[in-house]
Formats: sequence, structure tokens, C-alpha cells
Amino acid sequence: MKPDAAALVDSARAGDHGAVARLISLVESGGAAATDAVSRLYPYTGNAYIVGVTGAPGAGKSTITDRLISRIRRDGHAVGVLAIDPTSPFTGGAILGDRVRMQDHATDEGVFIRSMATRGHLGGLALAAPQAVRVLDAAGKPWVIVETVGVGQVEVEIASAADTTVVVVNPGWGDGVQAAKAGLLEIADVLVVNKADRAGVNETVRDLMQMLELGAERSWTPPVIETVATEGTGIDDLFDAIERHRAFLSTDGRLAARRVARLRNELRSIVHARLADQVDDVCSGSEFESLVTRVADRSIDPYTAAEELVTG
Repeated sequence: MKPDAAALVDSARAGDHGAVARLISLVESGGAAATDAVSRLYPYTGNAYIVGVTGAPGAGKSTITDRLISRIRRDGHAVGVLAIDPTSPFTGGAILGDRVRMQDHATDEGVFIRSMATRGHLGGLALAAPQAVRVLDAAGKPWVIVETVGVGQVEVEIASAADTTVVVVNPGWGDGVQAAKAGLLEIADVLVVNKADRAGVNETVRDLMQMLELGAERSWTPPVIETVATEGTGIDDLFDAIERHRAFLSTDGRLAARRVARLRNELRSIVHARLADQVDDVCSGSEFESLVTRVADRSIDPYTAAEELVTG
């Protein structure tokens, strides 16, 4: 049965979590129905504050996210969470099951948690994640947390998708050079040294702060927060740091500029995807195969063949 995008959007905006879940599934699937849904959602977006949580695998991102949910709910605000998981090679679905780690919030109507699969996308974010964020935004969630799969040096895409990016590391994760090499210092708005009850926390904090001092000059210097997320230690400090960064961005139009840059990147990605679809159409069929044959027998070079395909 073809989903009724208009009805789903109306229900989601009224707070129906079932409709929110169906809309996210719709935008994950793509196609005309997803495009229709996004176009209907878009006028009601732009209100949520988006926090990205990223970092090395095993750093405790899900526990940090879980504790942040509790902190936000303490103020009475609703929150939506997207947990971007690796894709199962068998089902194509998300496999880490972050929702299982956040069982305490399962019955809270003010919290919506959804796992999404990366579907092989190396940046750590599912291609449909920006649209899923819009669903949560339009559904009236003033806070949206996007927790991304930790995949090392390519785990930088979250910076272009969030208002505040929180990077989580552990004691002994590596020296400052390693941190800079991973690109994580460049994208961090707030740095968290989680599992701070372990040995080596002071050295890790020192290394991170030294690398921040040696790095390029920035208008905002990321604070380094120590947490023990399993015990809730340092979570208030982390949330305060996020709020300070939000206040900083709200001055001089920085937040608006960051969001325009995000839209610019998204629009480029959409255009790239559309053009890629056109390439697939052009590079198929009898004409394409004929040109391949001509290139193979050296009667035409690849660049001339490509020009024929492009110009028709």
C-alpha cells in the first residue's frame, strides 16, 4: 500500500511516534514518496538543535548519548536520537542495536530513538540521515542527537551535519599527534575524555589541550570534559559545555552560517546523486557497449568515447 505522505506528516507533527518511525523508514527507502514527504516536512523544520556524538569505536558514545538524553529530559525537553550503525551484510539493516542500550527511555513519550544503517557509506552517516533529522525536527523535538558509528579517520562527516559536535575519546587513546591525524580535533566543538576513572586520563587531557594550542587559531576553543558515563559523572559539565557552544554560535550569526553551509553541502550531495543516476543511464545499453568495443579495439580513445556519450 502506497504511504500517504501528507497524512504521515500531519500525524508526526501531532506527536505520533508511529508516524515518525514510518516517515524515517520512508526517507531511508528513497524514491518519489520520500521526496514528497521531505517537501511537506521542510516548512516545519529549522527549530531543533542538533548535537553530533562521534569518536573512536568503544569510547562509550552510546552511554554518553543515553546520559545526555536523561539530562535533556530533566529540563522537560523532548529529544530525538538517531544512532547510525554499521550495516548488516545479511539484512542491510543496522546491527549494533543502540536502542537496546537505552532501554530506560523506552516508555518515555518525550524520547524517540531510532537506529539507522550506514549502508556502506564511509563517512559514518547514512545518506538519509539529514532527512531523518528533519522528520524529528518537524515532529517537534527541540533536541536531536546523532550518534555515529566510530570508523576512525573518516569519522568527520558528522561535523557538517550537526550544530555542536562532541568527540569522545578514552584515556590512552593516543597522543596528540594521533588525535590530530585522525581529524577529530578539527571537527570537535567539545572534547570528552570518557572512562576518566582509568589510568592515563591526565596525560590524555594534557595531550589534547596541547594539540589544541598548537593547532590553527579558532574563534571557539573546544573545552575538554572528563566523564565517567556509566556513573553519570561529568554529564552536567558536558551539557553545560554544549549549551555554552550553542550560546557562542547564536552570536554574530554563526549558527545561521553553519546551517547554510550544511544546506549547501546537502544540495551538492543531492545534485551528485542525481547526476550519478544519469551516468548509470548513459553508461548502459547498446550505444555504450558499442563504444566499449571501439575503445577495446583501439579505434577510438576513452576520452573521445566519453565525449560522444556526454554530448550525445
